Amino acid sequence: MHNAPVVAAEGSLVVPAVPDLIWGTFSFVVLLVLFVWKVLPRLNKLLDERSKAIAGRIDEAKHAREEAERVLKQYQDQLAEARAEAGRIRDQAREDGKRIIAELREQAQAEAARVTAQAQAQIESERANAVQSLRTEVGSLAIDLASGIIGEHLADDKNATALVDRLLAELDLEQGPGATSRGASR
Repeated sequence: MHNAPVVAAEGSLVVPAVPDLIWGTFSFVVLLVLFVWKVLPRLNKLLDERSKAIAGRIDEAKHAREEAERVLKQYQDQLAEARAEAGRIRDQAREDGKRIIAELREQAQAEAARVTAQAQAQIESERANAVQSLRTEVGSLAIDLASGIIGEHLADDKNATALVDRLLAELDLEQGPGATSRGASR
């Protein structure tokens, strides 16, 4: 029977002795009072500070998020405005290109008309010179022919020159008003 629990002489194992109970209770109360008086206020203060710090960080994060959203919105607005401006610039460039092309066409047409008019004037001048040259040539051939037929020299006679001019004028009248241009174009 040596296995039986050893029981203290003054009491049982479950219930302590009264002086131990008094000293234990007193020590507990003293530690509890010290804990509530010294440790608990410090602990509460530390927890409150931590709580405030966390709340401050949450507010800062909230403000930072709002600022980021505001900046993002501003960026998106600027991007939309830049795209719209690029579209306006592109449209304006197209219009300017069309206008420039139209101006260049007008200038080219005006230049072509000027060149055509100048060429017509030059052709008309050359035709008039050719008609005058032909009249002179025909007149001298007619005088030479008449001189050969008559047997006299008519080149010095003013009447011969007047006669040739009159004959050419009569030929022009017989052929009608566009005859010289038809004759020149043949």
